[in-house]
Amino acid sequence: MRIAVAGGTGAVGSQVVNALRANGHDAVVLSRSTGVDLLTGEGLDAALDGADAVIDTANVSTLSADAAIRFFQAATGNLLAAAARAGVAHAVLLSIVGIDRMPHDYYAGKIAQERVVEEADVPWTILRATQFHEFAAQLYDRARLGPLHVAPRARVQPIAAHEVGAHLASLAAGAPRGRTPDLAGPREERLDEMVKAFARRSGRRGWIPSVNLPGAQMKGMRAGFALPGDDAVIGSQTFADWLDERVGRPASDGRTDRLSEQR
Repeated sequence: MRIAVAGGTGAVGSQVVNALRANGHDAVVLSRSTGVDLLTGEGLDAALDGADAVIDTANVSTLSADAAIRFFQAATGNLLAAAARAGVAHAVLLSIVGIDRMPHDYYAGKIAQERVVEEADVPWTILRATQFHEFAAQLYDRARLGPLHVAPRARVQPIAAHEVGAHLASLAAGAPRGRTPDLAGPREERLDEMVKAFARRSGRRGWIPSVNLPGAQMKGMRAGFALPGDDAVIGSQTFADWLDERVGRPASDGRTDRLSEQR
């Protein structure tokens, strides 16, 4: 099958592309680096010519609800309009577990994006996944009070990005399923402990205090609203296993590999 991947150079999108090609599919990467601009629609018609399915993993870095809504409505709207013109038979969207319980900030944009998919003329599947293991590295870099790194408190059940990518690839190769069961990692973790573990394993030193970040979205995550339900599909790689694989084992094992990819 010829399957296009929006955001195909990102942390999950690149994993989708790898999984598709490993399974013998023709994966088409939709990104600015390949001449496709989701926000303007430039290059979409040519890129989707002959495509059987499209997977949307495109993302935007913002905490603003308005900015996220504008981005996802425009980008996913343009993608699905072009997919309909090209006769694409299946659109798959990657979304996030719990956004309906925390419809705030960035998550408001994801809810708007799901509505775009549900109202489009292309048959669809929506997969909600929990946060990725890479989320710990992302927060270590971004969560700061001045020069001080902080570790936000939250309840999460993180999943390996490569497992999300493989699952999306499998869904795209099948028939549209509407809302499919959520995908989550094998066990619940404390987000602040994940951030600290990543920092220690990466050779970082210094105090990293656990904090309650303000905002309704973070309050919801502390309450467990980002955790999956009982019917979720459960992955296999734990956060500890991911640290061993991607960052390296503790210094006592003689390895201090540095994380090379972030969400």
